[in-house]
Amino acid sequence: MTDGTKTDHETAETAVHEERIITETGVDARVAGIIEPVLESIGFRLVRVKLSGLNGLTLQIMTERFDGTMTVEDCELVSRTMSPVLDVEDPIDRHYHLEVSSPGIDRPLVRKSDFVTWTGHIAKVDTSTVLGGRKKFRGRIAAVTADAVTIESDQASYGDEPVVEVPFELISDARLMLTDDLIRDALRRDKDLREGRIPADGADGTDETESADAEQTKQD
Repeated sequence: MTDGTKTDHETAETAVHEERIITETGVDARVAGIIEPVLESIGFRLVRVKLSGLNGLTLQIMTERFDGTMTVEDCELVSRTMSPVLDVEDPIDRHYHLEVSSPGIDRPLVRKSDFVTWTGHIAKVDTSTVLGGRKKFRGRIAAVTADAVTIESDQASYGDEPVVEVPFELISDARLMLTDDLIRDALRRDKDLREGRIPADGADGTDETESADAEQTKQD
């Protein structure tokens, strides 16, 4: 019998396996379904998959370690691991270029814990349906509950509500906005994580964008 209090290990496990609230569709979703368990098996978690027409056709895998850090060497490791997996599973029927990158400082916010980690910073949030006459919101992350995030507008237009509670289930896209405060706090957090001053408990951090490219071609 327990008192209901989670151990550090249980808390870390929950954070590591936290589901994303923003996910892909179509081919991107197919790729995400293939690579996400592989990423977790080598100590990373998926942030985003995006297939674009950049440089012909580019498959971007945005990922990070469970503690939020990401290095160039990490990007290279993920690239080397994912290339043969994608070769075998063959989710894309055209030639493409594989790009692995970190989320960067102005990162996408794809998990509830991302909003918690970056409370106090400016974010841009889009919703799938109209909320208070709008589908686009920008402002400071003021509070986060299990079901919603509260945004305090930093540049509200006339007639707009200055404070809006946005349910997570309505969010279609969200990312941090680059500010001097964010750059300072993100770099400090990354340094603290690397030096062990913040426990590697699965909570999100951020990093200056690191990336590694690997040519991935489809044989006809």
